[in-house]
Amino acid sequence: MTISGSGLLGFVASMGGERNLRVEENLGEGYVRLRVAEAERRQAKHDIRCAEDIVIEMLRNSRDAGAKHIYVATAREGDLRTITILDDGSGIPADMQDRVFEARVTSKLESVHMDRWGVHGRGMALYSVKENAESAEVVSSAPGRGSSIRVVTDASRLPERADQSTWPTTGIDESGGLICERGPHNIVRTCCEFAIEERATCEVYFGSPSEIAATARARAPRTVEASELMFIDDISELPILERLRAASDASELHRVATSLGLDMSERTAHRIVSGQIKTQRSIVASLTRRSRGKASKPEVDLSRDHRGLKLSHEDSRDFSREMERCFQMLADRYYLTLTDEPKIRIGKGKITVTFQIEQAE
Repeated sequence: MTISGSGLLGFVASMGGERNLRVEENLGEGYVRLRVAEAERRQAKHDIRCAEDIVIEMLRNSRDAGAKHIYVATAREGDLRTITILDDGSGIPADMQDRVFEARVTSKLESVHMDRWGVHGRGMALYSVKENAESAEVVSSAPGRGSSIRVVTDASRLPERADQSTWPTTGIDESGGLICERGPHNIVRTCCEFAIEERATCEVYFGSPSEIAATARARAPRTVEASELMFIDDISELPILERLRAASDASELHRVATSLGLDMSERTAHRIVSGQIKTQRSIVASLTRRSRGKASKPEVDLSRDHRGLKLSHEDSRDFSREMERCFQMLADRYYLTLTDEPKIRIGKGKITVTFQIEQAE
């Protein structure tokens, strides 16, 4: 490439101009003082290391907005991960729905929150999310009606755990409380740990977009009586979580779900209306049920063939984890979810691996 004299000067000037946008002062010997905007951008990039970090920031944001019920819908297509969170929090005014993603913008002037994940309320959470995601937007919100926020990430740029289908195994801590003991630190475990930590504050649900639409339609708290719905001209006047219930048929449900960031086909909406898509328990209720179910079953050593072959506990565990990783290919292609870790059983002349699954839409 050849650049003329005047072109070269322009090129150098433009590079210098870009540098000046980032640098407030050149201190010499290779040191500079960054402008506030550049320092904030770099901090935001550092705050979010993976898709799971985005999920926890959004959950904390809903909690700090006073949400009592939070619905997390997520799906992946290729490298793109879509995360949509609906809540019944305080909501965001229309003129602030873009600005909440700017640095240092917060509604928590007097209520900076310190929790197990650090400080929250400095006005950097949604800015950090936006800086690290392909897109981040308030899909729908209004004061007093809750919010729906959708974020799309690219796994080739922002990593996520390879195994996104396995739920954590749970145990009981010294005080008798529920804890996550084992399992990949994936999106569902992030939601589980938050739901357990904040169980006295809010209730969290997790699933695919269709599962969340079905669950919110069936379980969302009712603040508007059915008799009052006939006097409402537009469903968008209702709180976020009640709009799905108010949809009168599959066509309207499809339109409402899409307007809330829950992408699905009209065929899927028909399946929800007809009750074919299973509603989800809250995360804490689901974990408690799983924990009780395991406790009620007698312990059987499935890793042993009493005629000779026996696997060590460590080898059985490692083999099970390897099977989880192999299963991920099917999970991604066929929208499958592991409901428990793969079970390894030794029989006469064979080793059997059992996968307990649920199938999404």
